[in-house]
Amino acid sequence: MMTSLLSASPSRSTAYLLFIAGMGGLLYGIDVGIIAGALPYLESTASLAWKLGAQELSFIVAAVLLGSVLSSLFAGALADLIGRRAAMALSGVLFVISIPMIALADGYVPLLLGRLLQGVSGGLIGVIVPLYLAECLHARQRGRGAALFQLLLTVGLVAAAVIGLVQARSVETAAQAAAALPEQLRAAAVLAAKDHAWRAIFWMCLAPGVVFTAGCLLLAESPRWLARRGRQVEARAALLRTRNPAEAEQELADMQRVPVARSASDSLLSRRYVFPFLLACLILACTQATGINSILAYVVNILDRAGLPGATANAADVMLKLINALMTMLAVFLVDRLGRKSLLMLGSAGIVIASLAAGLLFHDTESRQRDVGAAVASMAAGDSLALRLDAATLQRLGAAPGAGTQVLTVAYAYGPFTNVQTLRSDDPALPLLQAKRADAVQPDSVLGKAFRRVHLNPFPDPAAASGAPLVIESARLGALPPPERGWQVALAIAVFVASFAVGPGVCVWLALSELMPTRIRSNGMSIALLVNQFVSTAFAALFLPIVGRHGYSAVFFFGAACSVVYFLAAAFLLPETRGKTLEEIEAHFAGAKAG
Repeated sequence: MMTSLLSASPSRSTAYLLFIAGMGGLLYGIDVGIIAGALPYLESTASLAWKLGAQELSFIVAAVLLGSVLSSLFAGALADLIGRRAAMALSGVLFVISIPMIALADGYVPLLLGRLLQGVSGGLIGVIVPLYLAECLHARQRGRGAALFQLLLTVGLVAAAVIGLVQARSVETAAQAAAALPEQLRAAAVLAAKDHAWRAIFWMCLAPGVVFTAGCLLLAESPRWLARRGRQVEARAALLRTRNPAEAEQELADMQRVPVARSASDSLLSRRYVFPFLLACLILACTQATGINSILAYVVNILDRAGLPGATANAADVMLKLINALMTMLAVFLVDRLGRKSLLMLGSAGIVIASLAAGLLFHDTESRQRDVGAAVASMAAGDSLALRLDAATLQRLGAAPGAGTQVLTVAYAYGPFTNVQTLRSDDPALPLLQAKRADAVQPDSVLGKAFRRVHLNPFPDPAAASGAPLVIESARLGALPPPERGWQVALAIAVFVASFAVGPGVCVWLALSELMPTRIRSNGMSIALLVNQFVSTAFAALFLPIVGRHGYSAVFFFGAACSVVYFLAAAFLLPETRGKTLEEIEAHFAGAKAG
């Protein structure tokens, strides 16, 4: 098998390379999207069994992104040390290991660690697969290769959404079957179905990880990595797998003209490298500042709050992921025809319009909510609070009889530990909103101690909350919007997703790999993706607390503002790289004409 692949024609070798790289995109999409379907059930079961609040759930969502940040620090160095192919295989192994860690988790810490490991895998994939594609594909195929990586990424998002929808249907079926049981047995049966649902969602993601890992072992090494190490014969053989002999010889000659030796001043911030490096960082930061990953992760919650009920929100989630995939297919066709610059401008402009529309729709609803903070605070007993959104509580909060489904959102804190809880008056179980110090303040963890040891504090310190009083930071009560409003928000998000898919979704991987000169490509891509993942992690970690205090409109308005910056950067700073070799792009930034 190995021999047949090594001797395959350029077209077959290119197809296999694109397939395995696409599987990497699939895993990356699963990393980002799988939590959207699992989160509602994880939230229901973990908040009861493990006493997790909104901040802990936000960390579970953001853990994949934090893991990506951590792995981005060393992804480039690792790819330089062991080679692109081995590093890709390693990323697959880590993904495969993460699945049972998550699905078998019996508490907050193992679940968080499993998600972190999944993020480490995603961070490696996000750096090394685009790097491998850029260094292996011909210039005329490079745009298509990055687009196919993004296409399979969107397929991963669709697969995650479909898995979530299947499990949502199973939970609804279990709830219907348990309807005739006594209240306690009914609640236990539904809770068990939800616990099984989120675990099954993760188990179903194992197979593509195994395929990607095994497939990487049959790939050829990057010819540019081989050439930089003086292994010219192997580099020529790698080029001949995807090029005809004349093209291979010409490209190998171009590689050999790039000096191998490093000088003391040959760094990311040297004059010839600083502009393309900073431009790539800006493009990647703006990509995540649109809020795309958080919106995809929380889309079921967003649509539920916008007025779409239950499984309808899951079905809309599948629809959005399908739109993402279809528009990415369009981008595959356009990226090497219209070019990167035009697509980025078109996509970022669409994101601005869609984000403003969604923000205005939520602002209209949220502006009608009433501040009931004083009334909720008066229900607290010492440093604890317990209430159900029943008729008596609604009357005490000033809700008019027959006003329809009411939604109460309460944000509270014990020192640095904050939480946000939401109740709906149409929930037949009438769940209890309970604020207790023992539940809100999580025990110190190894991760928290480690970060504080290096004077970083992404995890709050339990000692600071030991004597802090309960503070009701905000409490808002308002009517749930009608389903028509939910579909309007879904339409705005659909435009957002379509615009992202046709522009930034594809072009960001090209910016990451094409703008970096050969000398700094691996380390530069690591740092640029680190910036990308840092912005994404911060957005995800703050998402629920910001929504609890300021509403969904604030998130969408912030994304619109960042997308304006994105449009300006694409219009005035980004050069067109379509059809140029990596050496020609480097010559452009160096101010020289490509030979």
